Amino acid sequence: MAQTFRIAVVSDIHYAAAVERQRCADFNSLAIKNPLSRIVARNFHHYVWLRQRGVHNDLLDTFLAAVGPVDLVIANGDYSCNTGHVGLSDEAAFASAEECLGKLRARFDEKFHPTIGDHDLGKVGLFSGHGNMALASWQRVTERLGIEPFWRVQLGKYILLGLTSSLLALPLYQADLLPDEITAWEQLREFHLQQIRAAFTALQPDHRLLLFCHDPTALPFLWREEIVREKIPQVEQTVVGHLHTNLVLRTGQVIAGFPTIRFLGKGAQKISAALGQARQWRPFHVRLCPALTGIQMLKDGGFLTADLAGDASRPAKFELHPIKW
Repeated sequence: MAQTFRIAVVSDIHYAAAVERQRCADFNSLAIKNPLSRIVARNFHHYVWLRQRGVHNDLLDTFLAAVGPVDLVIANGDYSCNTGHVGLSDEAAFASAEECLGKLRARFDEKFHPTIGDHDLGKVGLFSGHGNMALASWQRVTERLGIEPFWRVQLGKYILLGLTSSLLALPLYQADLLPDEITAWEQLREFHLQQIRAAFTALQPDHRLLLFCHDPTALPFLWREEIVREKIPQVEQTVVGHLHTNLVLRTGQVIAGFPTIRFLGKGAQKISAALGQARQWRPFHVRLCPALTGIQMLKDGGFLTADLAGDASRPAKFELHPIKW
């Protein structure tokens, strides 16, 4: 009988250490200059997305207690609240991520494999228009926190790859980049693509592939790679985070191709442009790992587990474990 492996996936923890907890408590949407954006933001967060950021650290403890014995744990990005909008180059956000990852590594040790989320590197705020991706954040993520931008784990005939979505989707993030850092980011992206091409080239015909990529925005850019298209039948599933709720995933699939929204700021423009390309998510068989909180409207958060047959004789069996709050 083939060996069975059990994995767990958690995503979008958005942990808040002391300083970020205080910043979240002091959050004031009046910092958003555009009056229409300010009204939309206030109602969106209050009724739909998340009314109170920075107060759900206990959900990480709930996950750690509930997950049970596993062979591998993957955290799929976004470890802080990114209250500075510049990723982990901000001291407060770095402290949050460090505390969050410290708990995960203490529990799972060498079984733990994190990926990099867009909030970890910094991004323009959805409504405020403030912030940027910062090379200083990249250095802290990869050097001080030791998160590998690309990783590969083999479990029997299953190959698991961890990818960095912000590098793959870099052409879409030009508005988030500082002009004097663009070349360095492009070089990092090209090296990342070389690693991915090599991994896909090395796939054997009997291998099954599971991808872990924070933001599905990256997938249309991954699809442009010839070797990826050639080996796409071996991609069994791609586990993403970023969207927080399956409601957004389903909506994105329905409105794929919808025009880009340009009147609510750079953040809304970027998100709508990404959703417009959602048709190209389909070959990757996308599965969402929700945020631990889910969203305010549904409180539909949780984490995933999956059982893998080492001989790949059957598809991976995923299960969503809801967390109530």
